Amino acid sequence: MNRLPVIGITCYPTQGGSGVVASELGLSLARRGYEVHFITSSLPLRLKHYEQNIFFHQVEAVSYPVFQHTPYTLALATKMSEVTEEYGVDILHVHYAIPHAASAFLAQEMVGRDAVKVVTTLHGTDITLVGQEPGYFAMTRFLIERSDAVTTVSTFLRDETVRVFGVSRHIEVIPNFVESRRFRPRHDLDRTCLAAADEKIVVHASNFRPVKNISAVVRGFARICEHVNARLILVGEGPDRRLAADIAAAEGVSDRIRFLGQVDNLEEILAMADLTLLPSLHESFGLVALESMACGTPAIVTANGGAGEFVEHGVNSFLCDPADIETIVAPAVKLLTDQDLYSQVADNGLRDAVARFGTPCVLKRYTELYDRVLA
Repeated sequence: MNRLPVIGITCYPTQGGSGVVASELGLSLARRGYEVHFITSSLPLRLKHYEQNIFFHQVEAVSYPVFQHTPYTLALATKMSEVTEEYGVDILHVHYAIPHAASAFLAQEMVGRDAVKVVTTLHGTDITLVGQEPGYFAMTRFLIERSDAVTTVSTFLRDETVRVFGVSRHIEVIPNFVESRRFRPRHDLDRTCLAAADEKIVVHASNFRPVKNISAVVRGFARICEHVNARLILVGEGPDRRLAADIAAAEGVSDRIRFLGQVDNLEEILAMADLTLLPSLHESFGLVALESMACGTPAIVTANGGAGEFVEHGVNSFLCDPADIETIVAPAVKLLTDQDLYSQVADNGLRDAVARFGTPCVLKRYTELYDRVLA
């Protein structure tokens, strides 16, 4: 193929690691001359402005009285096939197995397996939670086997996929990446919009699902406040937001916590922070921690999962046991009270995030994969 391939991308458009990575991947491909078509239910959060070579196709699932649930998977497959035929899409790159890989499989059958290839990127809970549900297990395994290429965002997730589903096919590890032009240290920002001048800023950003372990975030913060004058900034929305408020009240730190909800400028929040707390029960990668490090802000992130593939404990950030509050509190207090240690860890984190997980090096691995799939 002499021209650059045309890429179709499908992801969840809401706040979350898979949607963020898919959006940033599409933007980076477009800036390098690739034609990229996003096929989703709504415009992904990171695609707020017009970008050359980026096209958006909205999927509209029809509601009908006989349907108990709107058949989104079928509507998505139809839209994928239409976009593929109209624009000459060469690769449908789907992020998250259920239902996106299922829709891509159907679209490929509709237009012909030689007409378009399917690349499936597994991000975490599609394997560790959703895919293991009895109603989805066999389908998830089938879709992994039938995709033309499969990638995972960490070695941990690849090994977990092989262990749980017993697949024998090759799965390539291509880690999440950080756009260092966006996530970078910012000394020009006014931190007093978040906290008083004498307060340390601690940030947690997530979708507030139970796996994010919000109780440990708030309880750990309350313990940190026994040693440090600090404020907790909570970014995001989700089912455990009310739980966070209740625990804050019980711990007596409600006046030290601010709920920001969903924000479009997470990079500025992380750059203004002194520390990021992410003690999830498990993380297949932990993108927010990497973005925080790229902003020059150390993170304390769960050791359960793939974060250990970019966090060198005590060197560029810290790993914690999400079931042991002390492993969250102790390094947090040490970092926030020892300026020499803080500066060293922050500098190391910034260096490693950009050098090892910056956009250029990871994007190259995706484009090489596309070339192999089409060869």
